[in-house]
Amino acid sequence: MKQRLGRSARGFSLTWRYLFNLAPTLSYWLDRPALSGEAARVVADLNRDGVAITSAQALLGPVSCYGELCATVERLKLSLSEQLAGARAHADNLDAVGEKTFMVEYLGKYPVLDPDEIYTRFALQKNILQIANAYLGMYTRLRYYNVWQTFSTKIDARESQLWHRDREDRLILKMFVYLSDVDDGAGPFTYAPGSHPKGRLRREPAYFLEGHVKRSTDSQMADIIPPEQWIKGIGPKGTIIFADTRGYHKGGLARERDRLMYTCMFTSRASQSVEFLKREKSFTLPSDKAQAFALADPEQRAWTIWKLAR
Repeated sequence: MKQRLGRSARGFSLTWRYLFNLAPTLSYWLDRPALSGEAARVVADLNRDGVAITSAQALLGPVSCYGELCATVERLKLSLSEQLAGARAHADNLDAVGEKTFMVEYLGKYPVLDPDEIYTRFALQKNILQIANAYLGMYTRLRYYNVWQTFSTKIDARESQLWHRDREDRLILKMFVYLSDVDDGAGPFTYAPGSHPKGRLRREPAYFLEGHVKRSTDSQMADIIPPEQWIKGIGPKGTIIFADTRGYHKGGLARERDRLMYTCMFTSRASQSVEFLKREKSFTLPSDKAQAFALADPEQRAWTIWKLAR
């Protein structure tokens, strides 16, 4: 009963923010930075539509670790060549619903959180963290990162290739960084604008259950929002997409060529979802408050983080 009440209370905006996330919210609003330029535009688009598209060059400028990320992923891809070839052979396996056989996670299902690795450092860059914190209105927590390669397939759409919503928190901000050119043939990320919690679209499309997950087809989604209004993440290598995946979205239905991208996720500290990052070694939190909140152990008290990083 107590657990059910807790989950129910987290579903209300005020209790989620001012009861379960009070410390990261107050700490953020006491000294929140003023956003400008491309970062401010991205947050405005997120608030309005639930999705925003930019690029590494426009958002991060010429001095960032984007080049390091690309080089590191290319080396990792080469080292995984045999594993990728084996996985590709099973990409069309219809008997493995829930396993996303059309996709490989380069860092494994549960990556090890390492602040020194490029995968963590990329997510903690100033403009990225500022966008995440501004959208949620609090110091956020880095919950996940990985590199995904989606194989081109010919069978019907399934799993995340169909319309769905994520459930890890009341607001969820994911970032997708294209590490290859993505057009219609490479399974672009696609979003139903306004279907996020801050948006005005409240209708739920017809759906079917795939396991325990609600999935909707294109025709079912078109009944509540016309396809011409869908926002499709098409762009060259270096394109960056931010999206609140509590809104309806789909992606990865690659028909002509593979899609390669880096992704990470930010939630509130109070998110009750399973842990996606392993903590196999201890490390000292950064002095930067936003980075400290992003990396802190979920068991660590928020006020303690605030004192350590002040």
